[in-house]
Amino acid sequence: MSQVCAICGKKPLVGNNVSHSNHKTKKRSLPNLQRVKSIVDGKPKYIKVCTKCIKKGRIAKA
Repeated sequence: MSQVCAICGKKPLVGNNVSHSNHKTKKRSLPNLQRVKSIVDGKPKYIKVCTKCIKKGRIAKA
């Protein structure tokens, strides 16, 4: 399943966990996506939207 917001296109961030001895391991930070029923092209449809877009009211809930 894709971890991308349907509105703003927010994707997972990739970085490193850095230990005290400066040992680095990869980490992924996933966006907080929610499955929301929204009006898309005049029809209700489930889309994945990040919580920031929901709070800002960028979608029309069905």
